[in-house]
Amino acid sequence: GAAVAVVAVLAACFWLADRRSRLAAELSRAREVAVATQRVLLRPLPPRVSGLTVAADHVSASRGADVGGDLYEVLATPYGVRAVIGDVRGHGLEAVGTVAALLGTFREAAYDEPELGGLLARMDRALARHVRERPFAAEEFVTLMLLQLDEDGQVDVLNCGHPGPYRLSTDRPGRVVAVPLEAGEPLPPLGLVDAAAGAKPVRCGQLRPGQALFLHTDGVADARDADGAFFPLTAALEGAARAAAGHTLCARALVDAVRAAYMRHTRGRPTDDMALLVLHRDAPRVPVQASGARTVTRRSGVPRV
Repeated sequence: GAAVAVVAVLAACFWLADRRSRLAAELSRAREVAVATQRVLLRPLPPRVSGLTVAADHVSASRGADVGGDLYEVLATPYGVRAVIGDVRGHGLEAVGTVAALLGTFREAAYDEPELGGLLARMDRALARHVRERPFAAEEFVTLMLLQLDEDGQVDVLNCGHPGPYRLSTDRPGRVVAVPLEAGEPLPPLGLVDAAAGAKPVRCGQLRPGQALFLHTDGVADARDADGAFFPLTAALEGAARAAAGHTLCARALVDAVRAAYMRHTRGRPTDDMALLVLHRDAPRVPVQASGARTVTRRSGVPRV
């Protein structure tokens, strides 16, 4: 009887070990699929987009998720560089469907719509369709900001209830100043009212060579530490810029430094999704007439067709 019991226990242990191994393999494959899907949805940005150095990062409040309710994208279009940053109501995986609908529309319509107002209207209609097609329709809204930069650095902004961007500049060596970009009174968030119809962008001046735009979602400014203190975004931004690049700005180093300060402030346990985006005009773009009828663009002595 003892021998039979020992054999039975050993058999049960082997069966449980085999089952655990198969479940672990299935979980690993599921995670690989999820990561690949999330990277397609919120894909890595190229380091340079039409004369601008670009860097971005995001943190999901849901453990094990690479994306949540925040979105961003930067595209070089026939109308200039266009960027979007937004924050879907709620956070984590339940907001991913709305993010996919909005990003898909932006990536298509940014090349077709000559005006930012038309692009915003397309995204508003896409959000309305997405809400209607869900099994359990509920109120959904998104804070969103669209930006457009032409070759001269002129900045146009359409802001739908989103936190405003910062303009970063170095007024003297070793001193970086972060100033909120004046973009007028924001429109209501998408999905609450028909604010996208006839929306006109606000001209916000010129982004000069050496300056940068810092965009973020409200998960950054609203983050609190263990004592309930808000994240000091302006001070952290200026300090990160100085520490990361000295007297010059660097988009990637700036994003990494702000993210590190944010994670220290929240002790690595954020309660909301957050996203960061930096657009840095690191050098002027001067058109140069080449031989024949071709025109090239020269940046820092490097010709670009």
